[in-house]
Amino acid sequence: MSNSKRQLFQKRRMRVRNKLRKLAGGRPRLSVHRSSKNISVQLIDDVQGRTLASASTLEAALGLKGKNNVEAAAKVGSEIAARAKAAGVEEVYFDRGGFLFHGKVKALADAAREGGLKF
Repeated sequence: MSNSKRQLFQKRRMRVRNKLRKLAGGRPRLSVHRSSKNISVQLIDDVQGRTLASASTLEAALGLKGKNNVEAAAKVGSEIAARAKAAGVEEVYFDRGGFLFHGKVKALADAAREGGLKF
Protein backbone atom coordinates (compact mmCIF):
# COMPACT_ATOMS: atom_id res chain seq x y z
CA MET A 1 0.00 0.00 0.00
CA SER A 2 1.66 3.20 -1.13
CA ASN A 3 1.27 6.54 0.51
CA SER A 4 0.65 9.69 -1.47
CA LYS A 5 3.16 12.51 -1.47
CA ARG A 6 0.82 14.58 0.72
CA GLN A 7 0.42 11.79 3.27
CA LEU A 8 4.19 11.36 3.51
CA PHE A 9 4.59 15.12 4.01
CA GLN A 10 1.96 15.15 6.78
CA LYS A 11 3.65 12.20 8.49
CA ARG A 12 7.05 13.90 8.35
CA ARG A 13 5.58 17.19 9.62
CA MET A 14 3.94 15.56 12.63
CA ARG A 15 7.06 13.54 13.43
CA VAL A 16 9.16 16.73 13.51
CA ARG A 17 6.57 18.66 15.52
CA ASN A 18 6.08 15.93 18.13
CA LYS A 19 9.83 15.57 18.68
CA LEU A 20 10.19 19.32 19.10
CA ARG A 21 7.21 19.59 21.44
CA LYS A 22 8.99 17.31 23.92
CA LEU A 23 11.95 19.70 24.01
CA ALA A 24 9.97 22.96 23.86
CA GLY A 25 10.13 23.90 27.54
CA GLY A 26 7.36 26.51 27.23
CA ARG A 27 9.03 28.40 24.40
CA PRO A 28 6.97 29.63 21.42
CA ARG A 29 7.17 27.76 18.13
CA LEU A 30 8.58 29.40 14.99
CA SER A 31 6.59 27.62 12.28
CA VAL A 32 7.61 27.85 8.61
CA HIS A 33 5.42 27.26 5.57
CA ARG A 34 6.84 27.29 2.08
CA SER A 35 4.72 27.14 -1.06
CA SER A 36 5.74 27.32 -4.67
CA LYS A 37 5.17 31.10 -4.78
CA ASN A 38 5.54 32.40 -1.21
CA ILE A 39 7.10 31.73 2.16
CA SER A 40 5.55 32.56 5.52
CA VAL A 41 6.48 32.15 9.16
CA GLN A 42 4.49 32.41 12.38
CA LEU A 43 5.49 32.69 16.01
CA ILE A 44 2.94 30.55 17.87
CA ASP A 45 2.35 30.16 21.59
CA ASP A 46 1.00 26.60 21.84
CA VAL A 47 0.09 26.94 25.52
CA GLN A 48 -2.36 29.78 24.90
CA GLY A 49 -3.10 28.73 21.32
CA ARG A 50 -2.45 32.09 19.66
CA THR A 51 -0.12 33.65 17.13
CA LEU A 52 2.29 36.19 18.61
CA ALA A 53 3.81 37.46 15.34
CA SER A 54 3.94 36.57 11.67
CA ALA A 55 5.69 37.58 8.48
CA SER A 56 5.20 36.58 4.87
CA THR A 57 6.20 37.46 1.34
CA LEU A 58 2.49 38.20 0.77
CA GLU A 59 2.78 41.42 2.81
CA ALA A 60 2.97 44.52 0.67
CA ALA A 61 5.14 46.28 3.27
CA LEU A 62 8.02 43.88 2.63
CA GLY A 63 7.81 44.38 -1.14
CA LEU A 64 8.32 40.69 -1.88
CA LYS A 65 4.85 39.73 -3.13
CA GLY A 66 5.02 36.54 -5.16
CA LYS A 67 8.73 35.97 -4.57
CA ASN A 68 9.98 32.71 -3.19
CA ASN A 69 13.76 32.69 -3.32
CA VAL A 70 16.59 32.62 -0.80
CA GLU A 71 16.84 36.43 -0.60
CA ALA A 72 13.11 36.77 0.11
CA ALA A 73 13.32 34.06 2.77
CA ALA A 74 16.21 35.87 4.46
CA LYS A 75 14.25 39.13 4.50
CA VAL A 76 11.22 37.38 6.01
CA GLY A 77 13.51 35.80 8.63
CA SER A 78 14.95 39.13 9.69
CA GLU A 79 11.46 40.65 9.80
CA ILE A 80 10.09 37.90 12.06
CA ALA A 81 13.07 38.39 14.38
CA ALA A 82 12.26 42.09 14.68
CA ARG A 83 8.57 41.40 15.29
CA ALA A 84 9.40 38.74 17.87
CA LYS A 85 11.61 41.20 19.76
CA ALA A 86 8.73 43.70 19.69
CA ALA A 87 6.45 41.01 21.15
CA GLY A 88 9.01 40.33 23.89
CA VAL A 89 10.16 36.93 22.65
CA GLU A 90 13.84 36.00 22.45
CA GLU A 91 13.89 32.19 22.62
CA VAL A 92 11.86 29.95 20.31
CA TYR A 93 12.03 26.48 18.88
CA PHE A 94 12.22 26.15 15.11
CA ASP A 95 9.52 24.05 13.48
CA ARG A 96 10.50 23.40 9.89
CA GLY A 97 7.35 21.36 9.34
CA GLY A 98 7.89 18.71 6.71
CA PHE A 99 10.35 20.83 4.76
CA LEU A 100 14.05 20.01 4.59
CA PHE A 101 16.38 22.34 6.49
CA HIS A 102 18.03 23.47 3.26
CA GLY A 103 17.90 26.42 0.91
CA LYS A 104 15.05 28.82 1.69
CA VAL A 105 14.20 27.32 5.08
CA LYS A 106 17.86 27.49 6.14
CA ALA A 107 18.18 31.09 4.88
CA LEU A 108 15.11 32.08 6.90
CA ALA A 109 16.48 30.40 10.05
CA ASP A 110 19.92 31.99 9.67
CA ALA A 111 18.43 35.46 9.17
CA ALA A 112 16.22 35.00 12.24
CA ARG A 113 19.28 33.99 14.29
CA GLU A 114 21.20 37.03 13.05
CA GLY A 115 18.19 39.16 14.03
CA GLY A 116 18.53 38.01 17.63
CA LEU A 117 16.27 34.98 18.00
CA LYS A 118 17.75 32.02 19.85
CA PHE A 119 16.94 28.45 18.86
